[in-house]
Amino acid sequence: MNESKLEIQFKLHPSPGINRSGEQPLAETASARGQLPRVTQVLALAIHFQEALSRGEAQDYADLARIGGVSRERISQIMKLLWLAPSIQQEVLYLPPTPGGKYPISELSVRRIAKLLPWDVQREEWTRLKEQVSVA
Repeated sequence: MNESKLEIQFKLHPSPGINRSGEQPLAETASARGQLPRVTQVLALAIHFQEALSRGEAQDYADLARIGGVSRERISQIMKLLWLAPSIQQEVLYLPPTPGGKYPISELSVRRIAKLLPWDVQREEWTRLKEQVSVA
């Protein structure tokens, strides 16, 4: 049997931003760009949970808790963010990513605002909170 070798040669042109070891430089990593604030992530989760309830994928908060692997109390806390005025929800969803640290507006502080009624009072407290932490 006659064996022959097949040799293939090609030049590799790595994508910009990838170094020779195949890693992205630190400036390009997710941690350097930052993460969305926790309150933004939790509000998005609340919206997702509400949609799951609307579509019948879950029957109630107990179902959501079982599916999500958290307590019913935690589901209630998450869902209370939906009590926020729509304008505040929009602002929370569009908070910028924060590189290297926690966001100055906590989930707890936003949940406290969500309990206030009417929405005008929520908006006043939201404005006050943003001023306290210098976020505009």
